[in-house]
Amino acid sequence: MKATISEVKNYIGKEVTIGSWLANKRSSGKIQFLELRDGTGFIQGVVLKNEVSDEDWEQAKELTQESSLYVTGTVREDKRAPSGFELTVTSLETIQIAQEYPITPKEHGVEFLMDHRHLWLRSSRQHAILRIRDEVIKATYDFFHDHGFIKVDPPILTGSSAEGTTDLFHTKYFDRDAYLSQSGQLYMEAAAMAFGKVFSFGPAFRAEKSKTRRHLIEFWMIEPEMAFCDHEENLKVQENYVAYLVQEVLKNCQSELKAIGRDTTKLEKIKAPFPRISYDEAIDFLKKEGFEDIEWGDDFGSPHETAIAEHFDVPVFVTEYPTKVKAFYMKPDPNRDDVVLCADLLAPEGYGEIIGGSQRIDDLELMKKRYEDFHLTDPSYKWYLELRQYGSVPHSGFGLGLERAIAWICGLDHIRETIPFPRLLNRIYP
Repeated sequence: MKATISEVKNYIGKEVTIGSWLANKRSSGKIQFLELRDGTGFIQGVVLKNEVSDEDWEQAKELTQESSLYVTGTVREDKRAPSGFELTVTSLETIQIAQEYPITPKEHGVEFLMDHRHLWLRSSRQHAILRIRDEVIKATYDFFHDHGFIKVDPPILTGSSAEGTTDLFHTKYFDRDAYLSQSGQLYMEAAAMAFGKVFSFGPAFRAEKSKTRRHLIEFWMIEPEMAFCDHEENLKVQENYVAYLVQEVLKNCQSELKAIGRDTTKLEKIKAPFPRISYDEAIDFLKKEGFEDIEWGDDFGSPHETAIAEHFDVPVFVTEYPTKVKAFYMKPDPNRDDVVLCADLLAPEGYGEIIGGSQRIDDLELMKKRYEDFHLTDPSYKWYLELRQYGSVPHSGFGLGLERAIAWICGLDHIRETIPFPRLLNRIYP
């Protein structure tokens, strides 16, 4: 019976054949222990000299790390094993004896491992992290589809900046200037005017040199946009979404969380609603904490976000930032025009902002003024202004950075562990 490692629980006491790779091996006299993986999980195969043929015993001895083979054996339950099961090997068939593998069980530096990312993916830790990433992506689709959203794909090559900034990767689209997208938000606003509730999931690029554990040059963003939705409703969607992601990972990825050593008691506290503090309150707090490098009107840096988040066991919203530090499309607070109806969601444990969101300006005349203030004279912004001319409505949205959210959920030291492959740009400026 052919089976995968994830399926062996259905074959206790029965003989199965598994196509696998050798992750590690140790021996003790007349017993060889083979740590096997097949992409669905890891299991130990126990080879007893007196229960296999001489040929199979010798094949097992010759196996090197990452050699490929078919293993046949009887499944037995073993609660001491990480997977809860072991395989008593009855025969094996070598497919290939691997050459000397560069990633050994000893410690390696992150730079070395990222240079060998195509092979590092095979390790139990990376296997667990990327399975959690897959669960977060699946949960994202489930959450938004269950709440009446549809997925719309924005372009990756755009004619302008979504934020009105110059931190863009420039290229030529035949005889026109084009840029790698830094956000799909503006396009999601157009889609929301057609479908009501939409979301996108795709790559985003930021042309900012950074060498911190929080930043990537290329990353993936989930960006929902909702028509007839105000700032308060927007915050509720955000906290319910993040809480759902964590709950789904806890429910479906216990073995993966154990493999990476994540303290799940911290994740079990993540339930909506989340606490909120205003930007004004955050400034007062930072001043009391001894931060002399921050004044009202400044944007927060990583140390400031960390100091705020450390006072909470769950994500915290910082709301109503000054107008001058936020994007041109954010709606002013109707009670004071020096701040906008926005929020950043800061993850606990020092992981910083995982969501940025706001209510968007829906008034045509105010948006025209913002165009003047931000010098948005490029014709490529004309279509965005037209959204306020034809049936404008209150609308809001947000963007969640996938890799930073996963780094927090997994409790990782470095965000680069969350990406399947090292993008060229991230290898130049990690």
